Amino acid sequence: MAIERQFWFNRIEEIWKKRSIVWLAGVRRSGKTTLAKSFSNATYVNCDLPSERRRLEDPESFYQNLESSTVVFDEIHQLTEASQVLKIGADHFKSKKILATGSSTLFASKKFKDSLTDRKRDIHFLPVLVSELENFSSSLKRRILHGGLPPSLMNAQLDHEFFAEWMDSFYARDIQELFAVERRQPFLKVLEYLLISNGNQFEVAKLAQASGVSRPTVIKYLDILETTKAVTLIRPFSRNSLKEIVSQPKVYGFDTGFSCFAKGIKELRNEDYGQYLENLTLETLQSLGLNRQIQYWRTKSQNEIDFVLSLSKDENLIIECKWQEKHFDDYSFRAFRKDYPRGLNIVVTSDSKRRVSDHKGIKIHFVNIYDLQDLIKTLIQ
Repeated sequence: MAIERQFWFNRIEEIWKKRSIVWLAGVRRSGKTTLAKSFSNATYVNCDLPSERRRLEDPESFYQNLESSTVVFDEIHQLTEASQVLKIGADHFKSKKILATGSSTLFASKKFKDSLTDRKRDIHFLPVLVSELENFSSSLKRRILHGGLPPSLMNAQLDHEFFAEWMDSFYARDIQELFAVERRQPFLKVLEYLLISNGNQFEVAKLAQASGVSRPTVIKYLDILETTKAVTLIRPFSRNSLKEIVSQPKVYGFDTGFSCFAKGIKELRNEDYGQYLENLTLETLQSLGLNRQIQYWRTKSQNEIDFVLSLSKDENLIIECKWQEKHFDDYSFRAFRKDYPRGLNIVVTSDSKRRVSDHKGIKIHFVNIYDLQDLIKTLIQ
């Protein structure tokens, strides 16, 4: 029985009130098809099937004969003229609601020639969120080790073959088909390096040396991995280049389970929990559509804030992640607020009760990771 993912269902419904097309982009096996099939009375089109692709060779006729008000195009990047199919639906059949899914973003392929400006909104569909764990009868620690792809999360045993098979499928179906990357081993070596570097800064030159490919090739691979949602690069927040890190990005893998797999972790260690809490916090922010606003802050004297969200020119929301609240120290918060005094302060843990505390004149919101999504929505949306 499919497990309902109501948060994503609601997000799609909200966007349909403003736009004709919702593009649902996320990695394979994350549950996009299951979600797509959950819309009652919608026409479901599996674009992997040749018979369905033939139906869409005449988009106008397809829409004219469409009885339902909602249509789902699953794996739409398999169509030769995918953007044309969407554009005709949005421009000439305005009463229709369209959901398109794929393993990468709409412009991951040269097939997509039309920008669909003002017709669509993108949703970055993520592995199972912390706020969804109760529905999956899963724990926070299990979610970290097994990852958030439903087949792995719901498997009674940790299955490393699942991760290895997923990597092979990702390369064969997403990377080769859409980007024509011919060198499998160097590409997967770059991805493995980034999954191992999860939560840390990295340098392109070192990555090129470690993977045995040129710097321009590494930059190309990074762009592909970002586009396909396999990694997220967080750029540094800086207004003072003399004392702040301004160039080195931090990298986060798309899923904690794959990062553990790349590191050879079969049982979580104490030092793993805090790092992977950052991943779960990042995914919570991404689920709310805040991707473009997320940065991190680090000074040359090693003060650091895990996430900075620039809400306006002079207002920044800052977030620090600690597995246990007792390990939180407000030193970096006070260092940041000395230079950037306006904004909200949040500490995310696995054991806090939601409250606001005063730390030497700085008001800090303490929140359990389970409640973070609701807190962010309350504070800024």
